Amino acid sequence: MKITIYGRTFNPGFKPYIKELFEKLNQNKVKVNVYKPFLEFIRNETGIEPEHDDIYENQNDVRDDTDFMISIGGDGTFLEAIPFVKSHNIPIVGLNSGRLGFLANIAKEEISSAFNAIFEKDYEIEYRTLIKLDTDKKIFGDLNYALNDITIQRKESRMITIDVFLNDEFFNTYFTDGLIISTPTGSTAYSLSVGGPIVLPDTNNFIIAPIAPHNLTVRPIVVPDDVAITIKVRNRNEKFFITADNRTTLIDNSVKLKLYKADFSLKMLKLPNNSFYTTIRNKLMWGVDKRN
Repeated sequence: MKITIYGRTFNPGFKPYIKELFEKLNQNKVKVNVYKPFLEFIRNETGIEPEHDDIYENQNDVRDDTDFMISIGGDGTFLEAIPFVKSHNIPIVGLNSGRLGFLANIAKEEISSAFNAIFEKDYEIEYRTLIKLDTDKKIFGDLNYALNDITIQRKESRMITIDVFLNDEFFNTYFTDGLIISTPTGSTAYSLSVGGPIVLPDTNNFIIAPIAPHNLTVRPIVVPDDVAITIKVRNRNEKFFITADNRTTLIDNSVKLKLYKADFSLKMLKLPNNSFYTTIRNKLMWGVDKRN
């Protein structure tokens, strides 16, 4: 088995778990390819010298015959790992070095049981939809897609006006601080914090959720993911922020934005007893009530 490891940093308390992980991989004769900056962090901050077979610095260094990638960190680290596997069609599994995440959903205490299941091939592959941003300005270059969401946000204190069209038919004008266009995966991210619904990862839809809308009757809406969403921003400042997951840039009102379902999916490893329902119950503490 060949695996690739991606990470940035972790807290000192994670040291025994990173040691356990590499020992587990070595015991099972796994060929390990480690992200160079992460390997240097482990060496410098923990004194551990992880056994590995290779290192990589960019997506061209990742081999197509890799079985899967381990993202070590939180959900933000998981999002950063996607460009490294996109062109190689490699599944990702997220090992959380802190609190349980929606994407990095393997707790550090579960390393042994989780990787036993992986070595025994006791897992499923989930396919997660991404959303693609299309503009004539080539915003974000080749990274013009998002697993969670694409957002438009005001630059200054004045709210902005956002015209939205679905398949070229006028849908609504939003007077708001911004707008979130979320995938099902992103329904538990920024969209959730502005009142958007939680939808299951395998549903074929997008969520359009306004940020602090001026009109109180305007609410998040779920639309099919086969529609083309066109967005035109109007504001006095003539500048606004646009984000695609963890990437942000400032653009002007002349740019018309078109959003589509991406032509590729992200593969995620789904381990036994680690379902979406379990994750949202644990993460959102559903059913936890001191009165019960």
